[in-house]
Amino acid sequence: MNYIPAIETFDLEIGYLLKGKKKKLVNEGLQLSLKPGEVTCLLGLNGAGKSTLLRTLCGFQKPLAGSIHLQGKPLTDYSQRLFSLTVGVVLTEKTNAGGITVYELVSLGRHPYTGFFGQLKKKDHEIIRQSLEAAGISHKAKNYVSELSDGERQKAMIAKALAQQCPLILLDEPTAFLDVTSRIETMVLLRKLAREQHKAILLSTHDLDLAIQMGDCIWLQAKGKPIISGTPEDLILSGHFASFFGKEEISFDATTGKLQVQANTTPIGIEGEMVTSYWAGNALIRNGYRPTAPQEGCPHIICTNPHSIEIRLPSGEVKTATNIAGMLEVL
Repeated sequence: MNYIPAIETFDLEIGYLLKGKKKKLVNEGLQLSLKPGEVTCLLGLNGAGKSTLLRTLCGFQKPLAGSIHLQGKPLTDYSQRLFSLTVGVVLTEKTNAGGITVYELVSLGRHPYTGFFGQLKKKDHEIIRQSLEAAGISHKAKNYVSELSDGERQKAMIAKALAQQCPLILLDEPTAFLDVTSRIETMVLLRKLAREQHKAILLSTHDLDLAIQMGDCIWLQAKGKPIISGTPEDLILSGHFASFFGKEEISFDATTGKLQVQANTTPIGIEGEMVTSYWAGNALIRNGYRPTAPQEGCPHIICTNPHSIEIRLPSGEVKTATNIAGMLEVL
């Protein structure tokens, strides 16, 4: 499919200029592309430069070298107003706009259209209402921002970006302050907006599980190394996730998509009904076993269903358990 990238970088070099015109380099040679209609998740350890990259892509920070194009046009050609019509930015800091209502906060997204006096017209009010509805926060429109939960505030900030009617939204750790349910709701919302409104959405996150589940594309950023990009599944199967996140005593499990503690483990065969086998395997890993295909000389677990688990011991003895706790007791 032919498309113009929402963002495209050419030999981009990011970092800081220090005194004496010395450079503090974070990443270099970045060739990145962001597609409309997709959610791209930027993953990296603390200090990798995620915020530096986002600030550079937003034009808040000048690149040390290379260039950035927004919708095929150099970022340097954008006026402040044109940039505001193209890019919506949601930062990780909690908003302190507690003294205004949610409706008033979202209406600030219309500023690039209303001019100096900020007079809202009928069309602006309609777009504000649509943005509140799309972000799932219309029921709180009359509430003060100070009355909102963290998850509701994040939705209000996303609604403000939607009111800008920009094709590109950049978010710096939008789920950082949220509980589990709110994190999932926020990611579902962003994916829905990308699909239905054909927006390109780039967000930085530490939430590996959600990035794998909800991201169309992943950017893996490590300090001083080229950024690796691709679909989550391709990055997992190619071993990039394992090499990126693997550390002493920590490994990435390609079968579950999770990080786990690496320790001396006892192999144990496991097979049977998929869901029961998965969670039985999860419990076995936690208790020092390494689930594998059945092999001679190792314990062997056969999961028929959650209430029927057979344990075949190396001695030849066969026992049964009616739940996973009972399975662990046998072992």
